Amino acid sequence: MPDKSNDSPIEPKFDETIHAPVRLRICGMLDAYDKLRFDALRDTLDVSDAVCSKHLKTLADHGYVTLSKKAERGSGKGYKVTWASFTDAGRAAFQAHVAALKQIVAGG
Repeated sequence: MPDKSNDSPIEPKFDETIHAPVRLRICGMLDAYDKLRFDALRDTLDVSDAVCSKHLKTLADHGYVTLSKKAERGSGKGYKVTWASFTDAGRAAFQAHVAALKQIVAGG
């Protein structure tokens, strides 16, 4: 298995799953944070619940994102919040996709 540490170069690999605009933006946000709430993703992306949910499910189905529900404190009604986070495979795929985009932009 290749070394994926920060000091080794990332091999560019274009990923059709990640490349869809909403999914690309989700991945960009998840790359910057350990985990994000569903509502924060939805609101930042300015999309509906259904659109955000569909794209998160696609990323989860490909093993790129983990979705978890956690009880929200103080809700009193058992309100659960959905959290999204990258898997190691998802972060690696995103970084490889970004490297591929940089290569394309550079004329490669």
